[in-house]
Amino acid sequence: MIKAVVFDWAGTMVDYGCFAPLAVFLQVFKNRGIELTAEEAREPMGMLKRDHIQTLCKMERVATLWQEKYGRTPDENDVDELYADFEPMLMETLHEYATPVPGAVELANRLRTQGIKLGSTTGYTRKMMDVVTVSAKEQGYAPDVLVTPSEVPAGRPYPWMCYQNAMLLDCYPMGAMVKVGDTTSDMKEGRNAGMWTVGVLKGGSELGLSQEEVQQLPEEVLEEKLARATERLLEAGAHYVIDEIGCLDEVLAQINERMAVGE
Repeated sequence: MIKAVVFDWAGTMVDYGCFAPLAVFLQVFKNRGIELTAEEAREPMGMLKRDHIQTLCKMERVATLWQEKYGRTPDENDVDELYADFEPMLMETLHEYATPVPGAVELANRLRTQGIKLGSTTGYTRKMMDVVTVSAKEQGYAPDVLVTPSEVPAGRPYPWMCYQNAMLLDCYPMGAMVKVGDTTSDMKEGRNAGMWTVGVLKGGSELGLSQEEVQQLPEEVLEEKLARATERLLEAGAHYVIDEIGCLDEVLAQINERMAVGE
């Protein structure tokens, strides 16, 4: 039986659509004359934020624009300078983006009544999460464990945060744990840790829509976007993809059935 679920934070359990870091990524590059698209800014979402910026700088189009403007491609000093701008800008608004997504608090309560432990990993640093956790707890969401990239050798897609969750939750084997997230880096983290891995669509960064946009989009347009996001999460290693976080119970029941027959 499943013993623990390790949740991502932004885009999975809080911050519907994962908007907190998006505008800041766009702005710090714009300040240097580089116009990112929202799709580019979201692509590495879920990674440690400095790693995210480093990945953006390595994108072919971004590196080309940097070359045209500065006569060279971005280097590690540029990454450090961009991150130095990014962190204080994000910290100013982070408390505004800790609202639990619909169904998250109720799901956490249901899992606890079943004796399932709740872990969590994130792409935010501990300093950032000190802001998010306080606000989220005030609104009813507080997992048993939080591990940030600050406490391990490397963040996603490496499995170290999940392993640390397993130790802190006293949970073994890894196959008795489920990783839940909204990004491709979440899926890779879960699979690399040897865990069952579940992707979430609505509220997540891969879909990249606000709750209002999800409600107002024509059904055929929304279905097309959901299908594309599903494909990306499956390609990254998701065992399952669910529409929204409140649907996780059904998947956990299916996983328990598969484990009961030896998977």
